Amino acid sequence: MPSSQADRIVFDLDDTLYLERDFAFSGFEAVGDHIRDQHGVGGFAATCRMLFDGPHRATIFDEALRRHHLSLPIAELVAIYRDHSPHIALCADAARYVLRGGFGLITDGPERTQRAKIAALGLAQFCDQIIPTGQWGQGFGKPHPRAYLAIADAAGGRRCVYVADNAAKDFVTPNRMGWLTVQILRPGRVHDGSAPDAAHAAQAVITSLDQLDNVLSAG
Repeated sequence: MPSSQADRIVFDLDDTLYLERDFAFSGFEAVGDHIRDQHGVGGFAATCRMLFDGPHRATIFDEALRRHHLSLPIAELVAIYRDHSPHIALCADAARYVLRGGFGLITDGPERTQRAKIAALGLAQFCDQIIPTGQWGQGFGKPHPRAYLAIADAAGGRRCVYVADNAAKDFVTPNRMGWLTVQILRPGRVHDGSAPDAAHAAQAVITSLDQLDNVLSAG
């Protein structure tokens, strides 16, 4: 039996199946369009994109507003960013792999935002169990075990495998539960991928989902 059927494969979303920076840039465009239409100021999205890979990433909107001499509520811009309909696409290797179907998905972040990403990527047709941890409110994001336990309960005794990118939070709980954990480190990812200690580290590291079946066979 192929490993994709023998194992219960569960994916993270951001920087695992698509590049998170693509969502960010899509959100910047939505915010920039709003500022242009409502305030007659252009170039805001381009400024945000330029700031993304610099020291202002955590305060991009504040810095972009300062550079454009604007005084607008940050909460308003964040709401537009989070609630826009994103223009994003699966990475090529992810698009190939998910065609097999029957996967699980665990993703952190505001539920409405994550569900918009899932819809834009067309993942519902390939995933039979989708868990945006934001649906439970604060405190249930990874590494909280609730989402992993829900997957394990539905796995029917199959080995569970979690494929994700962020070793700071993604793997410590499934490691403790006896899952196989696989870290994917894509070029252009947002997080550097470093694990704070051995307990947080994935058991295998790949750079493309084209390598995943070999890991499953070896593991």
